[in-house]
Amino acid sequence: MGQITLNQVTKSFGDVEVITPLDLTIEDGEFAVFVGPSGCGKSTLLRLIAGLEDVTSGAINIDGKNATNVPPAKRGLAMVFQSYALYPHMSVRKNIAFPLRMAGLDKAEQNRRVEQAAAVLNLTDYLDRRPGQLSGGQRQRVAIGRAIVREPAAFLFDEPLSNLDAALRVGMRLEISELHKRLNTTMIYVTHDQVEAMTMADKIVVLNAGHIEQVGSPLDLYRAPRNLFVAGFIGSPKMNFIEGAEAEKLGAHTIGIRPEHIAVSESDGPWSGVVGVSEHLGSDTFFHVHDTGLADTIAVRADGEVGFRHGDRIHMTPRADVIHKFDAQGMRLP
Repeated sequence: MGQITLNQVTKSFGDVEVITPLDLTIEDGEFAVFVGPSGCGKSTLLRLIAGLEDVTSGAINIDGKNATNVPPAKRGLAMVFQSYALYPHMSVRKNIAFPLRMAGLDKAEQNRRVEQAAAVLNLTDYLDRRPGQLSGGQRQRVAIGRAIVREPAAFLFDEPLSNLDAALRVGMRLEISELHKRLNTTMIYVTHDQVEAMTMADKIVVLNAGHIEQVGSPLDLYRAPRNLFVAGFIGSPKMNFIEGAEAEKLGAHTIGIRPEHIAVSESDGPWSGVVGVSEHLGSDTFFHVHDTGLADTIAVRADGEVGFRHGDRIHMTPRADVIHKFDAQGMRLP
C-alpha cells in the first residue's frame, strides 16, 4: 500500500510561506510527477512528504495513518536524490545492501534482495565493481537499487536525471517508467522538465509559487489547461498567446494555440508573417515567425520536409477546434 494524502499542508521559513495551504492525494501505485519552474516549491513538497522538512501546519497521511510527526526512517518511503550519494570505497553489492545492513537484516535476506534488485536493474554483472568504474546511468541505477531493496510503500525521486547527458536521460526515463510498471509501487517524481512529466506520469501536479495550479493526467493538462500558467508550461515548444482584436473575435482576452496546431503554406491562411529562426530536427521543423501583427513571435511546428527559409513570408492557419480561450484573469473559458 502506498496512498499519500496531504491535508492543508503548509511550509514557512520564517515569515516566508513557501508552500501555501494545499490538498493532494496520490493513490496507491500511481506515478505522480511534481513539475514547475525553479523555486516553485516542488522539492520542498517532496521533502515534506519524506519527513526531511517539518510541516508548518496541516497533516500528511500515509496509508491512512497520520505521518506528520513520524521520523523519515519510519515512514516506509525511499528517496532517490539528484546526487547518487554512493560510497566510493564499497562495491555495488555493498552499496545496495547498505540500508539492509543498517536495519539489521540477516545476510541471506540481504543477498536475496540485492540479487533481486540487481536483476530488475540489469546490474547483476556489476555487483563487484565500485561506483568509480560505472557510467553515470549505472550509478543512478545503483542508487535506485538501494531504494528498491527497502521494499518501500513509495519511492520519492528528486530530479534524479539532471546530472545525466541528454541520451542517458532518455534511457533512464524509460527505465524508471518500466520499473514502475514492474513494481506497481507508488512513485513521486520531481522535475522541472515538462517533457519528463508528460512522458512518465499517470498524474501531473503543476506547482507555481508554492501552490498547485492544476492536477491531472498529461493529456488532461495538454488538452484543457485551466489557466495561462499551465498552458504556457505544458507543451514543447510552448503555446502561442495572442491578445487584442484577434482574441476579442472569439470573446476572449487571450487565445492560445499550440505550434503543432498551425498549418503553414506559401499563399493560403488568415495569418501571415516572416520566417526568422528555423530549428530543423529531422522529423520536425520549428519556425519562429515574426511580423505577424498578432504577437512578437508565433512558433509553428511543421513537417521536417517543409523548406521555408529565413526571410520567407508564409501563411498560417490555426485549427479552430483546438484554440484555447482565457479571460482577463488568465483563467480558461469554456
